[in-house]
Amino acid sequence: MSMSVLQSLHLYPVKSMAGSGPGEAVVEPWGLAGDRRWLVVDAERRLVTQRQHPALALARAEERPEGALRLTAPGMPPLTVEVPAPVETISVGVWKDEVEVVPAGAEAAEWFRAYLGVECQMVHLDAPEKRRPVDPEYGLPGDTVSFADGYPLLLTTTASLDALNSLVAQGDLPDEGPLPMNRFRPNVVVDRTAPWAEDDWRRVRIGEVVFDVAKPSARCVVTTTDQSTAERGKEPLRTLARNRRFGDRLVFGQNLIPRGTGTIRIGDPFEILG
Repeated sequence: MSMSVLQSLHLYPVKSMAGSGPGEAVVEPWGLAGDRRWLVVDAERRLVTQRQHPALALARAEERPEGALRLTAPGMPPLTVEVPAPVETISVGVWKDEVEVVPAGAEAAEWFRAYLGVECQMVHLDAPEKRRPVDPEYGLPGDTVSFADGYPLLLTTTASLDALNSLVAQGDLPDEGPLPMNRFRPNVVVDRTAPWAEDDWRRVRIGEVVFDVAKPSARCVVTTTDQSTAERGKEPLRTLARNRRFGDRLVFGQNLIPRGTGTIRIGDPFEILG
């Protein structure tokens, strides 16, 4: 097999909204620069994701100068949201964590209320280096993460997706496949590996940046959501339940923690270090 390479990169400026596919990205200790630094929270200040509102898949945030975002969504007027000054913070719930964040303001809150039809607001993570720790069972002291589910980056491979789609085709819902990679919302996608080889990786390098492979990624209902229509099916969870069950988790992909910083680019070599 020829050398493994980084096939694609993906950023999601607002958690659970549509992503972008840049040719290169800067690796920061808590994830890719610009990835999941914004979040929508509900009236109880708990995170809002595609789990509750699949329509978030159809909303897009385009990065502007100085970190501002231009929001677009079906039926909504575009809105530019500036990075809020960290004059006042509020505490919001992100899974088991309580995180100090900066509210984005009334105009952004109203935009999301109109789109989702529920009381909510948009917030920004101004200091990921000190706000939200990685699970200490799988990281080192001082490891932090943005608004990603639990770890700075998510890695998937094209070979494992091909293998999964073959299993879907053999199952009882073949018409739901083949599934595109965007169902899994990765940050980095690696090509030219063996299927499921990532199960055994512990440390890898992309370009010049080294990453620890923290743990497999447990998948949820978001993977059943068509990212172009927001409609839900049953795959891939049905097939993962039959073929990729690790304890009580259905697994696809691996979570990464950077052990350095730098810029990674599509086409960079991918190496297994341990």
